[in-house]
Amino acid sequence: MTQELKEIAQGLKAFLLNAEEDEIILKAALNKEKAAFNSNESRGEETSHKSEEASLSGETAYAVRNAPQEKTRNAPVEIMTKSTDKKETLTSDAPIDKAEELAHIAELITNCQRCDLGKTRIKPVPGEGNINAKIMFVGEGPGYEEDRQGRPFVGRAGQLLDKIIAAMGFSREEVFIANIVKCHPMIDPTNPDKRSNDRAPKSDEIAVCRRYLEQQIKTVSPDYVVALGGVAAKTLISEVQPFGSIRGKILDLKLSCVTLDKPVKIMATFHPAALLRNPGWKKDAWQNLKVLLADMGRQPASK
Repeated sequence: MTQELKEIAQGLKAFLLNAEEDEIILKAALNKEKAAFNSNESRGEETSHKSEEASLSGETAYAVRNAPQEKTRNAPVEIMTKSTDKKETLTSDAPIDKAEELAHIAELITNCQRCDLGKTRIKPVPGEGNINAKIMFVGEGPGYEEDRQGRPFVGRAGQLLDKIIAAMGFSREEVFIANIVKCHPMIDPTNPDKRSNDRAPKSDEIAVCRRYLEQQIKTVSPDYVVALGGVAAKTLISEVQPFGSIRGKILDLKLSCVTLDKPVKIMATFHPAALLRNPGWKKDAWQNLKVLLADMGRQPASK
């Protein structure tokens, strides 16, 4: 109990120390990118309008010059972090600045060294998926395979999650997948090649990373978030309620670091890794997800 209170105190201290700096970093980075994009767009519009205005005059030319510009991307959007060679190509009609924000958050995560996890990781794992996803899955943290690939849920638990997503009637490309912490928490960080070296993230590590995750949730703006496992549920739903008392319930998501642009619902269920260790829990997890699908007005995929 004393150790747990000590970890909570350390987490609170880290959160308070990092909150203001996080706000400055994220806002500065995102505003910088938006400004650069708007500047480039303006230059592009000016060049293209010169040829159009050559055959137009008076009010017609004014209308073309001042017509609202469609700031959407119909071509594939490519998001890639510096530390990986994995390029996610996503086709979307979302505003361009939405993709840019996610790319910048990923870059901030890639360069983050603000806790010990950043110093011992092999590759950061920002998250990936559809920037217009209706549903977002949030796990605990990267494991052995994720640390090497820089992608979330690519090990055995990830293979099971892919099957769960398919059973729900979605594809992996339609959802967004992320974790509470973005770097691999290891029992023995001096031996990253050791198997079964995973541990739960500490409260101070969560405090550093949660702003990145919450900004991702705000940017993607899903209708639903699925918290996979106790750590995700404790972080995003309740630190005091037992996991069993909130599992399977659809609740309103309330974030600590950002203000959501719309209401988002959240449900907690078992982490796929827990289902691999305890196959008997799969039935309960599926019942949870069927409740979520019903709330979405969807049916499970037909077998």
